[in-house]
Amino acid sequence: MPLNAPYAPADETLIATLMPLAEVSDETRRLATRLIEGIRGAQTRIGGLEDFLRDYDLSTREGLALMAMAEALLRVPDQKTQDALIADKIGAGNWEGHEPSDAWLVSAATWGLGLSNRLLRPGDSVPGVLGGLTRRIGAPAVRTGVRQAMRFMGHQFVLGETIQDALKRAREMEAKGSRYSYDMLGEGAKTEADARRYAKAYSDAIDVIGRSAGNKALPDRPGISVKLSALQPRYEARNREAVLAEIVPVLADLAAQAKSYDLNFTVDAEEQDRLELSLEIMEAAFADDRLRDWNGFGLAIQAYGKRAMAAIDWAGDLARRHGQTMMVRLVKGAYWDTEVKHAQVEGHGDYPVFTRKAVTDLNFLACAKKMLDLRPHLYPQFATHNALTIAQIVEMADDEADGGYEFQRLHGMGEALYASVMRETGVPCRIYAPVGGHRDLLAYLVRRLLENGASTSFVAQAGDKDVPVERVLEMPDDLAETPRHPRIPLPAALFGARRNSEGLEYGSDAALRPMAEAMRAAPEAPEVRTVDAAGAEAAMERAARAFPAWRDTVVGARATALRRAADLLEEERPLLMATLAREAGKTIDDGVAEVREAVDFLRYYADEAETLCQPRLLPGPTGEANQWRANGRGVFVTISPWNFPLAIFLGQTAAALVAGNAVVAKPAPQTPRIAAQAVDILHRAGVPKDALILAPGGVDVGQALTASPHLAGVAFTGSTATAKAINRALAERDGPILPLIAETGGVNAMIVDATALPEQVTRDVVASAFRSAGQRCSACRILFVQEDVADRMIEMIEGAAATLRMGDPIDPAVDVGPIIDAEALERLQAHVADHTPIWQGEAPDGLFMPPTIIELGRDERLTKEVFGPVLHVKRWKAGEVDAVLDEIESTGFGLTFGLHSRIDATIAHVTARAPAGNVYVNRNQIGAIVGSQPFGGRGMSGTGPKAGGPLYLQRFVEEVVISTDTTAAGGNATLIAMEAR
Repeated sequence: MPLNAPYAPADETLIATLMPLAEVSDETRRLATRLIEGIRGAQTRIGGLEDFLRDYDLSTREGLALMAMAEALLRVPDQKTQDALIADKIGAGNWEGHEPSDAWLVSAATWGLGLSNRLLRPGDSVPGVLGGLTRRIGAPAVRTGVRQAMRFMGHQFVLGETIQDALKRAREMEAKGSRYSYDMLGEGAKTEADARRYAKAYSDAIDVIGRSAGNKALPDRPGISVKLSALQPRYEARNREAVLAEIVPVLADLAAQAKSYDLNFTVDAEEQDRLELSLEIMEAAFADDRLRDWNGFGLAIQAYGKRAMAAIDWAGDLARRHGQTMMVRLVKGAYWDTEVKHAQVEGHGDYPVFTRKAVTDLNFLACAKKMLDLRPHLYPQFATHNALTIAQIVEMADDEADGGYEFQRLHGMGEALYASVMRETGVPCRIYAPVGGHRDLLAYLVRRLLENGASTSFVAQAGDKDVPVERVLEMPDDLAETPRHPRIPLPAALFGARRNSEGLEYGSDAALRPMAEAMRAAPEAPEVRTVDAAGAEAAMERAARAFPAWRDTVVGARATALRRAADLLEEERPLLMATLAREAGKTIDDGVAEVREAVDFLRYYADEAETLCQPRLLPGPTGEANQWRANGRGVFVTISPWNFPLAIFLGQTAAALVAGNAVVAKPAPQTPRIAAQAVDILHRAGVPKDALILAPGGVDVGQALTASPHLAGVAFTGSTATAKAINRALAERDGPILPLIAETGGVNAMIVDATALPEQVTRDVVASAFRSAGQRCSACRILFVQEDVADRMIEMIEGAAATLRMGDPIDPAVDVGPIIDAEALERLQAHVADHTPIWQGEAPDGLFMPPTIIELGRDERLTKEVFGPVLHVKRWKAGEVDAVLDEIESTGFGLTFGLHSRIDATIAHVTARAPAGNVYVNRNQIGAIVGSQPFGGRGMSGTGPKAGGPLYLQRFVEEVVISTDTTAAGGNATLIAMEAR
């Protein structure tokens, strides 16, 4: 049974049903007060996460530095990079300014970090610090001490590095009545090998837990939590069929193994765009006959999700149909910041999560009530560290304290709180306990810090004796009127008055399936007739005649035409995406992105033109009127590439048009049909047919257009060689010096140091090098990776690239489409034949080039753009980053550049030197957003100004100033009248 709920309904439509839960009875408030007093009165043997958060609030420099160091230090293998990271983070904080804490952990860490700060002062360079006496005495001590502090932190928040160690440590709390659910730490699988390793780890852990589980009955038995993203490296809604085929058997096997020991087996919650798919997987696994007559299968549901109530109904219905009880863990949710950004980046209609924490708290209570009402089909497990929430649930449950539900807390948090809960209510508590090596702990720890580290969080305030209990229990009084956060705009309003382009909710089957079906059903775009040189000149003559009227059209009307065209693009998106897939090999995600970029260009340039082209009066002496105007230049020729045949075609063309120019637009010979559709949309939106003329054809047409006497300027995107040829042709013309706006390619590099997170690097390199079959001018062509971590990084990149699927681009599951034509494919194959790849994928028949990785030696250089899915890799030694930058700069190109590092000093130094127009830090280096990341290079990568930026339109206009002597008629009447008054 599919989940039947809107993906992201408006907060305003949901708040009314939640508001009654904001009322708190006196009895509940008294219980919550006693629980908070219990927290404050407890004297623990050693500080947990709450103690740490009270001393190191993440709103301080110290808190942020600590989080960054904890996230990166233990994975860095070489001493030089360790020293650089420690100096960078220790220098960022005032560790000595912290008062001694009663908690051993906090005092020990503060002492160690303060000592380190005396050895490494802010502003010290690493070579300077390590150069003298400090190097002989201080640096090894700092390095050892800080690493030990990080490991000590890890010991507090992870139950054990192995499941055996965890079970030993759990015995003490089990003896006090606590239950455990073990979470095997680790990021989601990036490779098939990762997935196999995680599946084996789960299986081994189930056996170890089961053999030591004792004789109690469920629910009073231990459990294990499983992440579906750990079982399949491409766990995405677009990859639905493969995910179901591969994960369901593995999940069913693990569940059957857990059943054999009568354990609690919980499928963890993940991102909202995976919710529908995860429920489909669980339903298929739950139907396995081996799982009949077992009440241990469960799932986690996130209360910050707007579909949480529907997911609970779904679980209740599934359990009812099978005559079993499902164990359901209710959590607030751990990926809120990620969900908000994802919705903004993807252009969703609304957020799938609530944007105010207090509303999430209310939804948690609404979900809790529903879960309690669905007993015995569900066994509720409430995971919270909020004393008020606990008290409200106790009141809801009424007489069900014995066996009807349980609470859950994180290991390392909430011990004092739940000691009070047990005394007050007797309701059992299960401890969610991470298990794994300290390296695997890092992402988990940082996530917990982010969830609870703000000074305004309940965890921070509940333990702070300086905050009155009444304030801790306060609920905002404006939720009914303001259910969404006032400082978090809707994704559509991200850019203020300019409406953000509309994306596609890939995690919603109601959105993805109709899009794929509509693309397949879309009619083939009609063939486009090419023109010859004579036809090109005729088009220029027509455009020249149309230019004066279009130039004199008020800028508001020109801008309105662009905005209408943007709306038409969104209305006709399936048709356009079908043409992009058939003609340019664009996959569904690339097609969505391209239409969005085209829409953004149209709306952005419309706004910019209304500012730029508005006549304005300039200051001057009395008796003068000085008016400045920006007018169109004449007829612009726009020449666009095949790799972005809609976005770049429309971006260049729309910029020239809205600035008041007539345009003759020449698309790439490979992609005339999508260009014809774009021109038709602009005509229907209000651009006169003679002011915009399509001139499809080959090199001869381009040469004729740029040689025309009617030419006023050229906007070009394509190869450096062609841009130079156009530049020479323009320079040799008699008459005016004409503007050329050229954006060309690049030998785009990414540098990765030893502090970078391998999983992030893998994700970003694979996207940057292989998405769009590497046929992006921004694509990563060469990866420079620090040799200390190179083997593991390259292995992960190879494994992740191997999971990419090639084929029909209209298939939602396809990641990599074809190469544009046979000639381009032959060039790529010839380049690869000149080298010995260290890895190459498999490609189907047709114009497909498999993702390929080539390692270059220290003396080898990549000096040309290889326009396809071919990644070159080079290793570099710690301390050699300037030599790497010199090598990158020596190519003469400068389009995009990427850097992965956790050292702020490295980031500042490298980005200041980076030889590129667009620099990306700790992310991929493709997909520039109009108005946020204006795109364009330097050197041999383009002339500027950047497309989608505030200076772009200026190259399409000529300035005129009209200065009038207003006293010419006999005197300065204005001045005289002013004096008279």
